[in-house]
Formats: sequence, C-alpha cells, structure tokens
Amino acid sequence: MDTLNIPLFPLQTVLFPEGPLPLRIFEPRYLDMVSQCMKTKSPFGVCLIRDGQEVGPVDAHSIGTLATIVDWYRLPDGLLGIVAEGGERFSIESTTTQPNQLLIARVVLLPEDPIVPIPEKHRMLVNLVRHVFEERQDMYGGMESRFNDAGWVSFRLAESLPLDTSFKQRLLEMSSPLERLAELQVIVNELADG
Repeated sequence: MDTLNIPLFPLQTVLFPEGPLPLRIFEPRYLDMVSQCMKTKSPFGVCLIRDGQEVGPVDAHSIGTLATIVDWYRLPDGLLGIVAEGGERFSIESTTTQPNQLLIARVVLLPEDPIVPIPEKHRMLVNLVRHVFEERQDMYGGMESRFNDAGWVSFRLAESLPLDTSFKQRLLEMSSPLERLAELQVIVNELADG
C-alpha cells in the first residue's frame, strides 16, 4: 500500500472521493499549507474533527480523503477562497505538529471502491442523485457523471443528503459501495416516509 506524508486540514465536514470542497482560508498555518500545495501541486488531507474546533487543537478521525486544489479566488471580505476536489481515501498512521501548529500526517492510501453496477433495488437512489446533479451545477458543473457506478452514486448521495457528520464519516469508512448504498437506501426511505 502507498504511504504519503501530507499536511492535514481537520474540518467539521466529511469530504468524499471526487467531491467538491469550497473553503475560506484565513489561518496563517493553512495559508502556508495552501501556498505550498499550489506550488508543488500536491494534496492535503481532510479529516472530520472528532473533538475540538477548526481553529484550535483537535482530535480527528483517522480515515480521511486527499484533497487537491482545483481553483482559488479572493473573497469579497479579502480572504482567500479555494475549491478542492476529493481524491483517494487514507488512514492516518501517525502525526507530528509543526511549530506553526500545522499537522503533518503519515498516511496509508486505502483501496479505491471497485466499480460495481447498481442493483435494481437501488435505482431510486440513482434518480435522486441525477436530480441533485442537475440541480447543483454550481457544485458539480465540471464533474463527469457515472450513474451506473455504485461507489460514485453512493458518494454523491452521501455528500448531498442532510446527514449527521458522524454518519457521513461511517459511510466514508465503508469499503463496499453496495453496503454504502444499502445504508443510504434506509435513510432515504425514512425521509420519504417521514
């Protein structure tokens, strides 16, 4: 398995593979990180905060997603805005803290989801993702759709549904796209019945 040393950006959100992540960057440690990542065209790691705040010391989940910066701009308030795109999932082996409080992690890349066709019993989920994909062109405008890929559909649904972040984290950690779809089917059925 591939290992990398990457800077970590713990957040109160879960990033899924291929998913978009707009961010406002204002802390000096993350401004430095973004600058370095843009210069070297290298990714950083996004992981969900288990305990703590984004601006202080944190305890983060050990499974996260690589993020590559695909766009940057100046926000109306003068701060830096970036859009990152989710890449491979990873597991954190160890972390060190730099003097500027930036976390550097040694991570192992996790296997990508196998490409699995969508079972007929989950076709309703495909229709839901298709609708979200068409409605949210601001978010998905440049993304190639793969409505027959269970992993891709499950990640798009997981990021677009109003789910608790701990549940989203559980979905991210699942290695089977069909199990992920089954979990999401239960949630969608509950929302439809409620």
